[in-house]
Amino acid sequence: MFFRTAWLVLRKDVAIEVKSLEVLTTTLFFAIACVLIFAFAFVKNGQAPEDAAAGILWIAIAFSGTLALGRTFERERYAETLRALLLAPAPRPALYVGKLLGMLALLASAELLLVPLIAFLFQAALFSRPLLLVGILAGGTIGFCAVGTLFAAMLVRARSRDVLLPILLYPITIPVIIGGVRGTAALLASPVDEPSAIMWIGILAAFDVVFVTLSLWTFEPLMTE
Repeated sequence: MFFRTAWLVLRKDVAIEVKSLEVLTTTLFFAIACVLIFAFAFVKNGQAPEDAAAGILWIAIAFSGTLALGRTFERERYAETLRALLLAPAPRPALYVGKLLGMLALLASAELLLVPLIAFLFQAALFSRPLLLVGILAGGTIGFCAVGTLFAAMLVRARSRDVLLPILLYPITIPVIIGGVRGTAALLASPVDEPSAIMWIGILAAFDVVFVTLSLWTFEPLMTE
């Protein structure tokens, strides 16, 4: 029942997004615009500053992820879908997992575009260790989305939700963003600092376990209140 409910919620979100492409196109446009602004600001005479690519990648992920969270749950508020899901005879944590998987799929799509774009514009060797890069991106994205999905669902009926979401989200996810930046910077070092990258993947995995566990534990009481 748990996994079936999560799968149904994920399938609903994917089906709606495939028909409208509203959130995906908005997120991709914002992410590309963010990267291009940094490129015009920092790349001079065809030379990009060292270690800039790691920070810019995660800034773009965090900002576009915040926009995607707000837009996704805004749609749920207008259609009263979230209330209907909460009234359904289904485990509440399964609803959270379904929404979390949808956000992960959305940000993964953005990252598929962001990584090659940043590698090209900033001459960054992001593909030198692809498996380590995937591990860092996965660890950071899961941690960010775990907290973001919880807060976005909690603030869906708040009038100032667009302001409150980043205020609540960024302070808590700073450790995840720092881990992602430092792990990516280790991959861009010359030579590649694999031990540091692996260490940061482990730290991100620990944060993911904590954030997902706490979110599953607090989702039902927060949504009930």
